[in-house]
Amino acid sequence: MKEILNHLTSYKSLDRGLAKEVLINLAKGQYNHSQIAAFLTVFTMRSVTVEELAGFKEAMLELCIQLPLDGYDAIDLCGTGGDSKDSFNISTLASFVVAGAGQNVAKHGNYGVSSVCGSSNLMTYFGYKFTNDRDQLLRDLDNAGICFLHAPLFHPAMKNVAPIRKELGVKTFFNMLGPMVNPSQPKNQLVGVFSLELARLYAYLYQQTDKNYSIVHSLDGYDEVSLTGPFKWITNNQNSLVDPTEWGFDICQPEALSGGTTIEEAAKIFWSVLNGNGTVAQNEVVTVNAGLALYCARPELNLSLVFDQARESLMQGKALNSFKKLIGDGITNI
Repeated sequence: MKEILNHLTSYKSLDRGLAKEVLINLAKGQYNHSQIAAFLTVFTMRSVTVEELAGFKEAMLELCIQLPLDGYDAIDLCGTGGDSKDSFNISTLASFVVAGAGQNVAKHGNYGVSSVCGSSNLMTYFGYKFTNDRDQLLRDLDNAGICFLHAPLFHPAMKNVAPIRKELGVKTFFNMLGPMVNPSQPKNQLVGVFSLELARLYAYLYQQTDKNYSIVHSLDGYDEVSLTGPFKWITNNQNSLVDPTEWGFDICQPEALSGGTTIEEAAKIFWSVLNGNGTVAQNEVVTVNAGLALYCARPELNLSLVFDQARESLMQGKALNSFKKLIGDGITNI
């Protein structure tokens, strides 16, 4: 690792093969905590290259417990995190809205690192039991239209990194990797990213796959469509800057998207929105993200229709029904 760190601190980058090798060695515990922290810190001080990100991705997928979901045509809605906006759990809510609208979802999630409440914190709060048992996850898909893939259960080799990421408390390249390393490798993916630069990296890497992809980044920094202003939207077929008012959505203020300061507050917001009792801004920001996910998976539909489907799923209790089917009788803390 000493040679690698000297290489990186000399303003040099890693090629794809070396990046993959280093991450595999890191996961296997061949480096100490100080070396790992130093390695992670390098990429908080300069941008990761497309070759480095590709190598890291290959390593993570090689090391993970894979979960084939052939025949389910699933989509993942996952943001990179790391936008430091502390918004409520928009992508998690949108995932249940999409499932309620009849589109299978394989949601990849984790505990919050640079935010108060990640999707896994939220699911734990409501009593969900994480599993990597394929049969159970397929039953979840059959019953609820959604399964939840808790990242640490599918990426056990990353246990050496998790406590260091938590201690650092800032976004690292692992935030960038999260959506790319869903162990089910779904055919469809809506991913929110925290910067335009990362949007371009994702677009380049996704162009080399057979995914239906939709990459979004709000220009004021959100890793989702925030409705606080224009956003970048990149898909298989287009790259555009969108003013949400052109789609009939009103601009909202950032404070309207607050996720609270504790996991309990975040969960109460989640539950309120899921039950159709959210504010107009909360409902609409969930609707636009869920609608874009539906459009990603069903590009033959038009945008007006998918937004209507998303709004109906949320406001008529279909999303809530999907959540209840997934959690079962174990819903707690309501």
